[in-house]
Amino acid sequence: MEKPLPPKYALRFLRWFCREDCLEEIEGNMLELFEQQCEESPRKARRKFIQNVLLHFRPAFMKSFQIHYIQNHRAMIRHNFLLTFRNFQRYKSTFLINLIGLSSGLACALLIFLWVQDELSVDKFHEKDAQLYQVMENQHNADGIVTTDATPGLLAESLAEEMPEVEYATPTSWPEKLTLSVKDKNIKAEGQYVGKDFFNIFSYDLIQGDKDQVLADKNTIVISETLATKLFNTTENIIGKSIEIQHERQFLISGIFKETPSNSSTQFDFVLSFEVYKDDSPWVLGWTNNGILTYLVLREGSNVGHLNKKIADFVKTHGGEEHVSLFATPYSENYLYGKYENGQQVSGRITYVRLFSIIAIFVLGIACINFMNLSTAKASRRLKEIGIKKAIGAHRNSLISQYLSESLLMAGLSLITALIMVLLFLPQFNEITGKQLALHLNTRLVLTTLGITIFAGLLAGSYPALYLSSFKPIAVLKGTFNTSIGELWARKGLVILQFTLSIMLIVSVLVVYQQIAYTQSKNLGYDKDNIVHFEVEGKAEKSLDVFLSEMNNIPGIINASSIGHSLVDGGYRSSSSTVQWEGKNPDDIVEMECVRVNYDMIEMLDIDMVAGRTFSRDYSTDSTKIIFNEAAIETMGIKDPVGKVINLWGVDRQIIGVAKDFHFQSFHEKVKPLFFILNPQQTWIVMVKIAAGKEQEAMMNLEKLYGQYNPGFALDYRFLEEDYQAQYAAEQRVSVLSRYFAGIAILISCLGLFGLAAFTAERRLKEIGIRKILGSCDWNIVYLLSGDFTKMVLVAILIALPISYFIAQRWLEDFAFSIELQWWYFAGAGLLALLIAWFTVGLQTVKAARVNPVDCLRDE
Repeated sequence: MEKPLPPKYALRFLRWFCREDCLEEIEGNMLELFEQQCEESPRKARRKFIQNVLLHFRPAFMKSFQIHYIQNHRAMIRHNFLLTFRNFQRYKSTFLINLIGLSSGLACALLIFLWVQDELSVDKFHEKDAQLYQVMENQHNADGIVTTDATPGLLAESLAEEMPEVEYATPTSWPEKLTLSVKDKNIKAEGQYVGKDFFNIFSYDLIQGDKDQVLADKNTIVISETLATKLFNTTENIIGKSIEIQHERQFLISGIFKETPSNSSTQFDFVLSFEVYKDDSPWVLGWTNNGILTYLVLREGSNVGHLNKKIADFVKTHGGEEHVSLFATPYSENYLYGKYENGQQVSGRITYVRLFSIIAIFVLGIACINFMNLSTAKASRRLKEIGIKKAIGAHRNSLISQYLSESLLMAGLSLITALIMVLLFLPQFNEITGKQLALHLNTRLVLTTLGITIFAGLLAGSYPALYLSSFKPIAVLKGTFNTSIGELWARKGLVILQFTLSIMLIVSVLVVYQQIAYTQSKNLGYDKDNIVHFEVEGKAEKSLDVFLSEMNNIPGIINASSIGHSLVDGGYRSSSSTVQWEGKNPDDIVEMECVRVNYDMIEMLDIDMVAGRTFSRDYSTDSTKIIFNEAAIETMGIKDPVGKVINLWGVDRQIIGVAKDFHFQSFHEKVKPLFFILNPQQTWIVMVKIAAGKEQEAMMNLEKLYGQYNPGFALDYRFLEEDYQAQYAAEQRVSVLSRYFAGIAILISCLGLFGLAAFTAERRLKEIGIRKILGSCDWNIVYLLSGDFTKMVLVAILIALPISYFIAQRWLEDFAFSIELQWWYFAGAGLLALLIAWFTVGLQTVKAARVNPVDCLRDE
């Protein structure tokens, strides 16, 4: 049987506190007694041993724990900084690699932090943000629930009157550009029609005017400070002055507000009373129509959940549509969480906030790993320095403070460099992101930045400070110390993690790029090239047919027509659920897009017809006809639809054609059911097709015609291609920024790998010399030195690729039409990482392999 041993923790405790002159005797007596008691009962012997240890834990036997040296802290700090500076000079390559890598990582993290902070602040500046809500509408259709922010025009007024929880409510129209005139000045500006309590709800600062009275009279206008300066060259003494809108009606200035903040999701130059909108657009007075935004401020203590139950059937009880329900959602959340699926809030721009936050963590993590790896590698060179210092009396605390201060100083220098980099690259970053970011040293930014820097410095310096300083000087000076297996595996693990993150970024860049390329190359079902569009106004609006005819006579213009529906997301669109057809289930609600067009519009857009024909001037009754797209015909289940009769708004219409499905929304959405009707009187968007190569000449002549036809109005046009690209602005920015950040991450990883390869080659210099003397060729040496790094990158590839596939798949789920993930995206990313690693390591290994073996062994 094995001999019983005393409790090891009790024995260690005794050796820790007991005086050295007493320890040998006390320990010997206790061990002898333990052996005697073990013959009777081992368990009892161990218990007695612990009791005896505790009985000796008293002042008579305790050694002194007082530190018997006096330290000049100021001199030691100066000494540590001097040593740090000398080490930076001695190992210049390691110093530069650490400085470039960590400062680049910090700069990336700072830029992303500024962007994320700005995104999270959008619409949060309103004083009543906690009580500010927007009313949304759920439309319960046969295919599920569609959520929209368009509500009936009378909703705000009715909620304020009937719901005691509502303190203020305002209807708001969609922003639109109108022409404002003062004497001979004509300026296009963005404006909205709003309710009288608009400035009580939203915190847009009024420079002049009372927020309770500025919109009390429907013949008043409130303008921005910038617009006032453009129209009057001043903001002083202009209250009560007149502004003409669309050369038709005069409005008196009742207030001036500061420019809308850059972190406001709504940008406008002026507001008019919603009562004017009611007069001009009687459709807003009906509960079955929607198209107005409704905002509420709830009273203190009101429960929005209770309110939502009360307003769910509000539209229905007021004579509106049966399939509509309402709910209120916090206004400031809509910017980030604006996407709904089947009535549930799912995501929105918050996806990109999270994505860039993860990228920042990745890049900074790679930089910190790089810093820590090189710091630990460099520290192992200084083992003899540690041994000598400890041998001549250096205390462990002084060694810990030296290495931590060296690491923190390196992190501090990196932070200063990073701040300089941010200031240099911030204008370009703003151009890419479309923001107006500035580096303001507020408390949050300072604390976050310092926290990250100190954490990185402490993390990188923790190994030499805590681990190496614990070694016994005799073992270090004798050379009996060997690098532990744990240290090697930790270093390898960090390199693997570093390249895993880099490969994930490479895959993400490839997938985002391919999806954006897909949106650019996929056939939309219509031709958007060389088409300009603008909203018609003035005399041109009143005599649209004559104006279109004159435009068609301009050289270089192939065709001109008009439409009442936007072909891109974010523009005006209309829908209807009143289409009835034979065999339709009366309980099914089918929402269809309603596109009002003029003659030749379908032909100009080059939309293919699957069956039948388009609208033609050869048929005088085409205003009573209808054309559906394929999705609508499939939804209705009508076979051989041409010639069949449906009912729209209580009027029978004959189907004369079926158009091929086309994308009038972004690829995030499926193609929805749609119908065309011929209604030139309700088309106000003019589209003009221009011959390729004649754009400049045609537009000059068009602007000239517009000026002659509409004196006092400026032609404000856009290319349809520009609007289409604007739909994917967020994705474009993600694509560009991810390429930059992935490149920086790879660069930092390569710098770290370069430094480690140099360190490995230096430590194995004598081994290389001996191998070359024994006959190894250069390529054998290269293979030997690069083998371990190759294995680490291969492991990183195996870890990164499945994670990358999962992330890419989740991102693509946000698109109704997306690319198929190809194997070569992942294989290419892995191969690219491997080639980069080989190239980086090869620079050092080839250099080491070509060293003269005599030089390697000379000091032997």
